[in-house]
Amino acid sequence: MAVGDRSEAIVKTFAVKPKLKPTNKKSTSSPESKYWKSFRPKQTQTLVSSITSLAFSPTSPHDFAATHSATVTIFSSKTLEPKSTIASFKDTATSACFRSDGQLLAAGSYSGQIQVFDVKKRSVLRRLPGHSRPVHFVSYPRVDKLHLFSGGDDSIVKYWDVSSETSICNLIGHKDYVRCGDGSPASDDMFITGSYDHTVRVWDVRVSKIASMLSINHGAPVEDVIYLPSGGLIATAGGNIVKIWDVIGGGKLLHSMESHNKTVTSICVGKTGINSVNSTNQYRILSVSLDGYLKVFNYSTLKITSSTRFPSSLMSVAFSPDCNTRVVGSANGVLYAGKRKTNENIESVESEWGKHIGFGAIEEPEKRILRPSYFRYFHRGQNEKPSKGDYLIMRPKRLKLAEHDKLLKKFLHKEALVSALKAKNPENVVAVMEELVSRKKLLKCVSNLGVDELGLLMGFLQKYCTMPRYAGVLIVLVKKVVEHRIDDISGSDELKGYVRNLKRLIVEEIRIQESLQEIQGIISPLLKTAGRR
Repeated sequence: MAVGDRSEAIVKTFAVKPKLKPTNKKSTSSPESKYWKSFRPKQTQTLVSSITSLAFSPTSPHDFAATHSATVTIFSSKTLEPKSTIASFKDTATSACFRSDGQLLAAGSYSGQIQVFDVKKRSVLRRLPGHSRPVHFVSYPRVDKLHLFSGGDDSIVKYWDVSSETSICNLIGHKDYVRCGDGSPASDDMFITGSYDHTVRVWDVRVSKIASMLSINHGAPVEDVIYLPSGGLIATAGGNIVKIWDVIGGGKLLHSMESHNKTVTSICVGKTGINSVNSTNQYRILSVSLDGYLKVFNYSTLKITSSTRFPSSLMSVAFSPDCNTRVVGSANGVLYAGKRKTNENIESVESEWGKHIGFGAIEEPEKRILRPSYFRYFHRGQNEKPSKGDYLIMRPKRLKLAEHDKLLKKFLHKEALVSALKAKNPENVVAVMEELVSRKKLLKCVSNLGVDELGLLMGFLQKYCTMPRYAGVLIVLVKKVVEHRIDDISGSDELKGYVRNLKRLIVEEIRIQESLQEIQGIISPLLKTAGRR
């Protein structure tokens, strides 16, 4: 090879890549998405029927209760296994709520009766019969230990004195089934209820024991409603929409989230647990739906930060106050509990396992001292994982070059083109052609091809020259090949056949393009007219 040729070319130390092929960018995940992914859902229990509600105890260790069929089951938040079962209901249990001290549990049922239980003894302390139809929600105020409020299919909201088992007042205003409610974090005398009459009502028993203070129209049957931690905002779920309202501003709609495909059945407030300057920015709205999705919504930025798919329709969701456990209940009785992985959890599991087998804490064996006479001395540290803040120096990966890349590296241009043509990979062939164009060697390679090699090239051009992806490069090359090798083409019947086929394909392509231009000429005035309207 001449010295001039070597100076004109650039030595290739890497594989030729097609420029026309799009590259896939690696998706970067935010710290918050990693946080929600750390709650890996695990099918912990299959209950008898649909899990209608889930509730966490506000006191440590934050056990949770699940209502299903005619039973309330209390689960341990540490082991995610059942601790106790309450089965004193005559009909389907629909709702459960812990008192602020976690010692009592209230639950409603289809029989219309509300029962208050001692969590440890599982005994019934109070029975509150007053609803004539099924009770769908029961809730304690946030701090008050003496009162309850409830709602049911009789369209009545009741405010109870638990100690005397009497109804203090009947709050009338809803015109259809009352399905949900929540107590205000700002005052124990205020709460909200949602109904199938599409409305959410705000009640204050200090002001009025008859009428509601505020009525909000959600626009669909309300399945769930919650107060947000500030106390001035509420979130409502109905249809496939979750809406956020400003109660202090007179029930002004702030945002509408329409990310679910089917009815949203339950919502709750969760906390990210990620360190933040503003603690209010840590709260999120968790919503579940009959479409099987769990969505996490950041209502400060109005964006969905996480989405998890479950194999069945979802009916209820709850999040522990210590941000370590997330529980989802499904329509087929499957309970999905996810516990966040932390170093403390891992240590507690190891210690519990050690106690279980009777040996106490597991002692690590002493490490042998490595001496320079040992072979492993010279390989020490190679399998150690880097800690945070370490600067990693990675070994360059050894590239496996294809045959045409090796030939390009040796400046064997014609041989590289023929090798790529024989491999029959159009992306690699076009990439080699583009590289030869940049080296100004493509036409020289075409001139030096033998008759058989020229047949390979003509066959490739016939097959791919009209493909939109390669047409910009190959149609120009077709013209140059015919001009430079006209003598060889006229002397070979096979090459003449390639040229005839190329001419027919190009004529057909021109006809298609003209037809498309005619269609564009017809559509363009119609689009302009529609845009003016």
